[in-house]
Amino acid sequence: MKSTALCVALILALSPTFGFSQDAQEVEPFRLVYEGTEGPGKGKHVVLIAGDEEYRSEEVMPMLGRILAFHHGFRCTVLFSTDPESGVIDPKNQTHIPGLEVLESADMMVMFLRFRELPDADMKHIVDYVEAGKPILGIRTATHAFNYSRDKESPYAHYSFRNGKWSGGFGRQILGETWVNHHGGHGSQSTRGVIEPFNAEHPILRGADDVWGTTDVYGIRDLPEDAKVLLRGAVLQGMKPDSPLLEGPKNAPMIPIFWVREIDRAPGKPMRTACTTIGAAPDFASAGVRRIMVNSCYWGLRMEDQIPAESDVSIVGEFKPTNFGFGQFVPNIRPEDHVWPKKARADKSDGQ
Repeated sequence: MKSTALCVALILALSPTFGFSQDAQEVEPFRLVYEGTEGPGKGKHVVLIAGDEEYRSEEVMPMLGRILAFHHGFRCTVLFSTDPESGVIDPKNQTHIPGLEVLESADMMVMFLRFRELPDADMKHIVDYVEAGKPILGIRTATHAFNYSRDKESPYAHYSFRNGKWSGGFGRQILGETWVNHHGGHGSQSTRGVIEPFNAEHPILRGADDVWGTTDVYGIRDLPEDAKVLLRGAVLQGMKPDSPLLEGPKNAPMIPIFWVREIDRAPGKPMRTACTTIGAAPDFASAGVRRIMVNSCYWGLRMEDQIPAESDVSIVGEFKPTNFGFGQFVPNIRPEDHVWPKKARADKSDGQ
């Protein structure tokens, strides 16, 4: 019954270590919250936003949020693209990510979005966060996070990935690059992360000596001069970690797959952004991939002196990544299904 579902939802929301918040209308559970335990991140709020159709960000973000909360002490809020009618996670819905107002209290934003066109009232929360000069980690398709239709009248249309007025939109202006192309063979050539020798001592790379992922290398055309490349992508001949290096021009030179910037967006300290084009859900089976993400949050928050030699990035709870591909997401999953430790799902039947 609805009353039973509401009671269970409230119990979960009030849990001291995990839970999800719920819309006042009660029909749309939308916000997953992992309350941090002890650790360097205690007192810091990280907001992770999932919304892409292909690379299973809806699986990555809860997993990453649990690591940041339960191993490092951050309070982590995870938001999802959802179906507004049912409340289920719907990566294909490009216009509905409820809960973005929590960015007002965020210290760090982790973004894994693709071609979203949000209502102005929702988009304003993201824009306000950016204009405040707060730190951002962009994963994979975040380079083309937004896509406004040509006839769309919005004060935020310049965030669109191919905007001419604001060249390259949000991706190029804030993260450093927008969508260009698939440089490696999509679905046939995986990626080995190769540390840029000049920046090998950067704190984000601490302990990240084995970075591999199933996603192909994205093309990069116009990284700004202030971008500091940390990893380049070696295109491999196949889809396994031990696949041989592809010979030829695709690896000469190797394309950047991870870089950081410090840019002036607001008075005070420069805004820190990190961006990686590796990052489909199966890529996070690599501890090295998980580590650069966790370390990026520390660096973005100017906590790099607290990054250990090998940060704890062990998986918390269940993580069974689905392979990337359009239309392959697991259906009928709700944000509360990612609560950990697992709770029994509310019985939504009427008992008859």
